[in-house]
Amino acid sequence: MSVKTGKAAKVVHLDDVAPIGYGGGEETRVLLRAEDTGGLYSFYEVFMPPGEGSLYHVHEAMDETFYVIEGEFEIKIDQEIHKAPAGTLVHGPRGVAHSFHCVSERPGKMLCTTTPGGIEVFFEELSALLSGDTRPAWEDLRALGERHGIVAHPPQGSPHGGPPTGDAR
Repeated sequence: MSVKTGKAAKVVHLDDVAPIGYGGGEETRVLLRAEDTGGLYSFYEVFMPPGEGSLYHVHEAMDETFYVIEGEFEIKIDQEIHKAPAGTLVHGPRGVAHSFHCVSERPGKMLCTTTPGGIEVFFEELSALLSGDTRPAWEDLRALGERHGIVAHPPQGSPHGGPPTGDAR
């Protein structure tokens, strides 16, 4: 069975894609947006300085897959932390909490997909929210995530943070 997206073939050169920044030197370059794939998936490169990473979060209706191409990451899926040097793929299914952090001494890079597509709109809105002179309130960050089906947990003292005890979301 074949699925037709109604779109023509597309060639993308990484240098032609403007990075989406979040402060701290983290950047995402979206190579294929949802509209390029008929909504099936988004494909993007994540650049992460040493010691930086994501909050512990859940995509309620989206799978996310990480393929490390440079550096080393720790990727937490549910309660298990996976060491992920270059050449490692880790899949985070929808509904399962996860986070990632660059643990190498040099920046790390991952190629990632989300299914279905559309995560890039969240990335763009997050970048805009973080671009102000002051750090946004936690409730503003959480509300942004919720608009995109993402439940984020405030940091809890470790690089991977996580929900308070008893909070499974």
